[in-house]
Parts: sequence; structure tokens; C-alpha cells
Amino acid sequence: MSSENDKLTRIGVFYDGGYFQAVSDYYRYHHHRGARISVKGLHEFATNRVAVEESIDARYCRVIDAHYFRGRFTAHETAGKNRLEQERLFDDVLMREGVVTHYLPRSLKKEEKGIDVWFALEAYELAVYKRFDVLVLVACDGDYLPLIRKLHTLHTRVMLLAWDFEYQDRNGKDRWTKTAQSLINEATYPVMMHELIDSRAEKDKAIVDRLFVKPSTVAPGAVKPALEPEPEAPEAQVPDRVRGTIHSLDSERYFGIIRCEDADLRTFLFLATEVRAPLFEDLKFGDPVSFVLVPNPQKSGEMMAAEVSRVARS
Repeated sequence: MSSENDKLTRIGVFYDGGYFQAVSDYYRYHHHRGARISVKGLHEFATNRVAVEESIDARYCRVIDAHYFRGRFTAHETAGKNRLEQERLFDDVLMREGVVTHYLPRSLKKEEKGIDVWFALEAYELAVYKRFDVLVLVACDGDYLPLIRKLHTLHTRVMLLAWDFEYQDRNGKDRWTKTAQSLINEATYPVMMHELIDSRAEKDKAIVDRLFVKPSTVAPGAVKPALEPEPEAPEAQVPDRVRGTIHSLDSERYFGIIRCEDADLRTFLFLATEVRAPLFEDLKFGDPVSFVLVPNPQKSGEMMAAEVSRVARS
């Protein structure tokens, strides 16, 4: 006779922190629900969804491990911007739900590097060590495709929790987040969360409602518990146009990379839809361009190029 441990379906949850923050900000400030995503509610949802997909009793599905990865600015750079307190409040939320945090130091002057690689290596190593039956991936970047394929070699199924959404920021600019199609195609159980949340036909509405943090009902004068993180102060946008050259172009996925002409030779992603003149298809490697820097909606704290225009060579 099999033991109770043999029946248990072990679940690991892994968060791309920048992406999760963007999703939570969207539902808090741009969606009619006006509330943040609840970590506890998300774990409950994942447990029940795994039980449905695996055709087993939810009592035998358990989140046994959860990890949150994100680049984080230094204390000096966040001083005076209310970020230190908000980061600590969110750390409290994660600790209460048993989520292990992994922060990689970063700078306001440099792009976030290495966190995706660390995420993938840690997820794979823990899947080997802890023998996850299902790994729940909260991410949207196509860079995680090799991770999913490696997890399949361990017979670990992957549930992808994916959100696609569009909105206008406070400056009236169109912003969007879209999950890489390659992740959706490769995941064992892809779940399009935005469709489920907005569906009027969703039968289990209670579980969907519990995905969101409920408004606090703290009595006057009491200390408000740390139920949710407030958004980070937006990065200061650079109003002046920046000069650079086309470093690479991906005609299949419609984006490119610009190398900046400053001393640090920084590089910035740009989308084909942000090309003003000429057409994206007419750009070539080495073309001089000018652009402005705006926050990347898919990676919190990272900047990307917008309003890209080819300019005359010096």
C-alpha cells in the first residue's frame, strides 16, 4: 500500500519579481478591481488548478517551496524615495507566505543583469533536489524557455501563470505586457490569468476573488498590517533625446537593440512599434539613431528606448 507521502503532489512556485510587480501594479491602478495580487491567494489558486489539471484531490496538492527573484537598488539609491519601507513591507508579506527571496544588487545607472540566469539555475537545481511534480512559473520572458525544456527532462510539469494587458500610463503613453508565445506553447499547463479573471463565465469565482488583496478594515488608530506593497517611485525619465547606433535587429520578433554613444556603451531594447522614421524594416546595423528613454513595463526599474528615429551620420 502506498504511503501518504507517495500521494502528495509537490508544487514549487517561482516568481519573476519584476514581472509580478508589474502585474500587481496593473490590477491596483489600471484595472476595475483596484486591488493588488495576493501571494496567499495565488498559491491557493495554483494548488487548486494543479489538482484539476492532474485529476487528483486538492488535499494531496501542496506548495512545498516558493522563491521570488528580483534585482534591487542599494539602500543609498533608494533613500528618500519611500522605497526602503515599501520593500520591507513586501518582504514581510513574502515571509508570512514562506516565500524565499533572492535579490541581486543593481544600480540606477545600469541595466539589470544576471537575475534571469540565477532564476533558471536555482529553479532547475531545486527541481532536482526537491523533486517537484509541478513547477508554477510566474513569468513572461521567452528567456525562460530553456528552463521549461530542462524541467521536462526531469518529468516535472510546468504550469505557466500568464497575463497579457494594455493600459495608458500617467503620461498618456500606451503600455503593454505580453507573454512570450514560446512559453505558452512549451508549458504543460498554460493558464491565461487575465482571461480567467475577466471571464464572466468563471464558475469558481470565489478562488478568483481570493487572488486579490482585500481592503483593510483596520480600526481608527490601529497599525495597518502590511497587506500589500505600494508601487515603487517611478524612475526619472530622461526628457532629452539620446544618440546611439543600431546594434542588432530581430525581424522575426520585431525588436532591436541600440548601443548608446556614452562612455559606458549602454544598450537599450526597442520595439518595432516605437520606430518613428524610417520603417523598422528599413533600419540597418550601424545606423545612427536618436531616442528617448522610458521605463520598461515588463521589467521594473529597467529603461528601454522609445520614439526611435534615424538621424544623419556625424
